[in-house]
Amino acid sequence: MAKKATPRTKSEIMAALAEAGEITKKQAGTIYETLLSIAYAGAKDPKGIMLPGLGKLIKVKRPARKGRNPATGEAIKIPAKTVVKFRLAKAAKDAVLTK
Repeated sequence: MAKKATPRTKSEIMAALAEAGEITKKQAGTIYETLLSIAYAGAKDPKGIMLPGLGKLIKVKRPARKGRNPATGEAIKIPAKTVVKFRLAKAAKDAVLTK
């Protein structure tokens, strides 16, 4: 039996979810969009949001710092900003990195 290719596009992911859950692609799309909105809202929380088995999405404040323009070598100021980080769960690392 041939191994199926890993879904890479949003439509392929929706089709795989629909097939695995025995639901329509439209229902799979709704579930996917709901999961994304929950993750985005959770990331805004100071504690972030944990997606068990996958990782943690968290908002982090980066302080201002000095940098260097790689083209000219000139020192520049990099302003403080808020970024979103994703910290991979141990279960996900083990699933991906083990043979």
